[in-house]
Amino acid sequence: MATALITGASNGIGLELSKIFARQGNDLVLVARSVDKLQTLKSDISHQYPNLKVHIMAKDLSLADAAQEVYEELKAMQISIDYLVNNAGFGDFGFFTETSWAKEQQMIDLNITALTQFTKLFARDMVKQRSGKIMNVASTAAFQPGPLMAVYFATKAYVLHLSEAVNNEVKDAGVSVTALCPGPTESGFVAAASMDDSGLIKGRKLPTSKTVAEYGYKAMMKGKAVAIHGTLNYIMANAARLTPRNWVVAIARKLQGGNL
Repeated sequence: MATALITGASNGIGLELSKIFARQGNDLVLVARSVDKLQTLKSDISHQYPNLKVHIMAKDLSLADAAQEVYEELKAMQISIDYLVNNAGFGDFGFFTETSWAKEQQMIDLNITALTQFTKLFARDMVKQRSGKIMNVASTAAFQPGPLMAVYFATKAYVLHLSEAVNNEVKDAGVSVTALCPGPTESGFVAAASMDDSGLIKGRKLPTSKTVAEYGYKAMMKGKAVAIHGTLNYIMANAARLTPRNWVVAIARKLQGGNL
């Protein structure tokens, strides 16, 4: 039986992906900060799928070497990972000169450092066994600079480029790396990022985490390198390549902040 490791599993897209992998008959390793939410999720999945093994690990992945600790604990339990989903991440909204450096450093450590370390550790094993799939949750934010969310947009550009490059390196070994790029999604992300005033959110009906998770799962199973959720998001992401960069930044600022 295959095993899926999902970070940020207690909320939003990560929670919905956990349910999908369980429905497909995979054992689970669920990682998030909240032990209470993880225990609730484990109880729900175990009740519905009693034959599955569900391991939970309460970890703050923004801390140094947290990914290495997870990897070593799994090795000690002789658990091999067939599917890795790097979903954990968060953003922040506001002018770069006014936002908190402590929060942004934590964001970089989680969105970039932990994701990169997880990808390296498990991709090595997958290449050796010549099978495995990785999904790194990026964002449509990866395709352009993002005034008022400068650091978040930059972290997601890193995730996109890393994923595409590593996918190219490992595909001949039977391994794939998919960068899932959703737009704004109905989840706990908006509140965590203090994005209630963002023009990207106000007055919009957002896709659900479940819808995005189902799309991402299918793309991952197909081994797609880049999966942009939503037709409009796809058009806008690709239009950024053909538009002068100063226009792209100005448009992003207008969409994000209106008159800010």
